[in-house]
Amino acid sequence: MRIVIIGPTHPYKGGITQHTTQLAHTLCALGEQVHIESWKNQYPARLYKGQLTVPADQPEMPEFPNVTRELCWNRPDSWISSARRAARADVAVLVVANPVQIIPYLTMLPLLHHGGATVVGLVHNVLPHEHSPWDRPLTERFLKSVDLVVTHSDEQATVARELGAEEPLVLDLPPNLDPQTVPPLVVRSDQASPLRLLFFGLVRPYKGLGILLDAMTDVPQAHLTIAGEFWSPVEETQSQISSLGLDDRVVIRRGYVPTSELPGLFGAIDLVVLPYRSVTGSGNTKMALLFNRPLVVSDIGVLPAEVKGGVGLTFRSEDPTDLARALLQAANPTTYNDLAQHVAAVSHSAEVSWKSYAQGLLERLR
Repeated sequence: MRIVIIGPTHPYKGGITQHTTQLAHTLCALGEQVHIESWKNQYPARLYKGQLTVPADQPEMPEFPNVTRELCWNRPDSWISSARRAARADVAVLVVANPVQIIPYLTMLPLLHHGGATVVGLVHNVLPHEHSPWDRPLTERFLKSVDLVVTHSDEQATVARELGAEEPLVLDLPPNLDPQTVPPLVVRSDQASPLRLLFFGLVRPYKGLGILLDAMTDVPQAHLTIAGEFWSPVEETQSQISSLGLDDRVVIRRGYVPTSELPGLFGAIDLVVLPYRSVTGSGNTKMALLFNRPLVVSDIGVLPAEVKGGVGLTFRSEDPTDLARALLQAANPTTYNDLAQHVAAVSHSAEVSWKSYAQGLLERLR
């Protein structure tokens, strides 16, 4: 089939960009004819407080060769020209990272349907974690207008149905990266030895960093690295760290972490913690397992299922006391080493996962 994916690719950064790029590579490897219609200016800068792109000469993964980069959020003429090119394909996949992109997509949809393309809405978050008044009506109209909706969890599929999607396709979110360097497993021998924790990714209120900091006051062996871009004032986090007496146990590494530095980052820690208050799906669970690290996650959304099979522990969401209990449990050498062995037993092949993901999409389309 001739497939056009309309979504972000290099030099944009991050998980959704990596996902778009890997999907294109995998579909091409399966014999499909693939083109990416990407963004030149994805959305107003005020909507994304972090770093939007990586250096042009430092792609996060092999670049996809067949790309047009002309879409601009504030240029309707670019929406129309992109739609006209995409309408020649058999399938157009519209990647939704933020509801603001639905405005261009709604303009493009009549042209895509007129050209005969089957339109797929690939929705990473059906509704964003931090809502705006226009999110629900825009999303509802979009989901009712496309031919197929793809989500990455049963929970998100339920939300999509409530907004008008018919029979959403649920595909398990694959890991975006297939690292060449994987840190060795950690072996703990002492309950009191430092338990090195990692909070990774965007620092936003719904991700619950404050809950983790509160929990650390009851886990004296816990040491934390915070690695990511802050969407709230970093001074607020630094103030909480100081007020809790954690200055000597918390390191803040501000800014986006390039993929080349991920093996070193994960190799220097024991445990990845996701204290989320809200979640629709998280590539960080896959990332932890790719780099041989167990997890402690809140008991909401898809997260408990991500640690089934003994690769992690759960705690009651928004409960620092229960998070401290889980961290102390993980600090126990017997428990930690058992978690690590289960992580080692998990298949880390991103290639296998991506092939299954792409085949699931193609089977539904055919």
